[in-house]
Amino acid sequence: MKNENSYFGGLLNGIGSLLIGMKTTITVFFRAKVTEQYPENRAELKMFDRFRGELVMPHNENNEHRCVSCGLCQTACPNDTIEIVSETIETAEGKKKKILKTYKYDLGSCIFCQLCVNACPHDAITFDQTFEHAVFNRDKLIHTLNHEGSKVIEKK
Repeated sequence: MKNENSYFGGLLNGIGSLLIGMKTTITVFFRAKVTEQYPENRAELKMFDRFRGELVMPHNENNEHRCVSCGLCQTACPNDTIEIVSETIETAEGKKKKILKTYKYDLGSCIFCQLCVNACPHDAITFDQTFEHAVFNRDKLIHTLNHEGSKVIEKK
């Protein structure tokens, strides 16, 4: 039995710890490498499914989206990343209807919490797989998600 308080007991304890560390290092050294060669493999690089890249508003081939400008995503955002500007119009039947004018998203202040996506009752917004967001000017991180001339998909 070794006494860890003695000189030789402490020395043996230290050598044992060193050997355990060296064993771990050698095991990791001979494992298969998982390093991505990022700039070279940019074309075939695929992020995992749960990755949250950038908020987008999908549009169909007729330039229509699902956003009814209810403002729930703007309310759910903890740091005012989303700004919805809507206007009220009068339909042909004489009813008032709220339509989306602009949907601004500030990528620079987004914390990618996904509260806005979870709050949206119409699945109008989602996160995509883009991950390259480096810019020299922070103004380029403010995006308008609705396309020019787009409108909401009408229910039939």
